Amino acid sequence: MARQRAQRVGEAIKEEVSDILQHQLKDPRIGFVSVIQVDVSNDLRHAKVYISVLGEPAQKEETVKAIQKATGFIRSELGQRVRLYHTPELVFLLDESIEHGARIARLLEEVRQEGPGPEGEKSDGVS
Repeated sequence: MARQRAQRVGEAIKEEVSDILQHQLKDPRIGFVSVIQVDVSNDLRHAKVYISVLGEPAQKEETVKAIQKATGFIRSELGQRVRLYHTPELVFLLDESIEHGARIARLLEEVRQEGPGPEGEKSDGVS
């Protein structure tokens, strides 16, 4: 029962944090950010917010730093939007699983385009 409540609260936090990041924060270091998932502890005191950032590694690092610096503001806004007895402590973590999946898809496409070699085997370019 507590786990179901934590999941519902996590979904509400995900929606609200996403809205706060897109519309409330005016920091120019924050680029295109997506909230991927929110894991809330069973006691609703802690929440891990997994975010995905579009851009170069240096831009991602700057965006994560800016978001971590604004955690207090994000938490106070969240407390006003989601009515809970305690507003959870937020921890922002960079999630690179989408980029990892895209890289794997690109590699598979490259292998598929190479096609079979003269003997019916995959050509690795080495003779």
